[in-house]
Amino acid sequence: MELVVQFQVLNQSCQCLAWKPQPVIAWGAESQHVVAGYSDGTMRVFSISRTEMELKLHPHTTALTAVTYSTDGEMILSGSKDGLVAVSSPRTGMTIRVLADHKGSPITVLQCTRKQYHDFGVEGGEIWLATSSDRRVSIWASDWLKDKCELLDWLSFPAPAGPKGLSSLPPSLAAFCPWEPGTVVYVGFGLQKEALFYSLRKKQVVEKISLPYFATSLSLSPAAPFMAVGFGERLLRLLRCPASDVQDYAGHDDAVHLCRFAPSGRRLLTASHSAVLVWELTGS
Repeated sequence: MELVVQFQVLNQSCQCLAWKPQPVIAWGAESQHVVAGYSDGTMRVFSISRTEMELKLHPHTTALTAVTYSTDGEMILSGSKDGLVAVSSPRTGMTIRVLADHKGSPITVLQCTRKQYHDFGVEGGEIWLATSSDRRVSIWASDWLKDKCELLDWLSFPAPAGPKGLSSLPPSLAAFCPWEPGTVVYVGFGLQKEALFYSLRKKQVVEKISLPYFATSLSLSPAAPFMAVGFGERLLRLLRCPASDVQDYAGHDDAVHLCRFAPSGRRLLTASHSAVLVWELTGS
């Protein structure tokens, strides 16, 4: 529990960050990299082992709101406040593609996963999704080495008129389901307080799980069928899916705006305004 390394960028706010995926080989210090997105539209790649900034990119003109690496770590996907998604190479520093499908609404989530489905009829080594705050989710199949990027599906979730501006509404969040290949889980402001499981094969919602409030954060365990959902009411809910076992925890001092399962699935990190909690899952 010690501070190991710290990077500072003056006069800019860090809005999002992502770790570079580790190679299949044994853990090596040389591959410890993190990319961070900033309020001026820039990204910076930092080497943890060398404690230095290796690369600065400027793919956006507005603040970054989401960033992630491709599954092989060869590309960086970034989303901005104006809804643009950029694909950049950390090797060359060049932006190779800009997607404007979500233009006009801030990107809230970017996630990549290795393509493990053979019945979509498209080429590519991975599929990825982009979610924007207007309750839209796009799913793509990509092969970056061949400069291929194809839209697989486009989801729009209805909602009543918000009582206030869009910035006050709960976020739109989506994630690939690790234990149900070809399924996307979505939470957001809508007609009901619920988590929706959408099948990319069947092109329809196949399961709904009721929630006590609109979600402010979401994470799915990569190791077991567990889903963590945070709420603005200082509540954390842990569900075993299908929702046969539900546990609520009230240890936060404010809205639970972040949930993250560890890769092992044995620990869960949650964050609120002034607290970061680490939970250990027993018997999972």
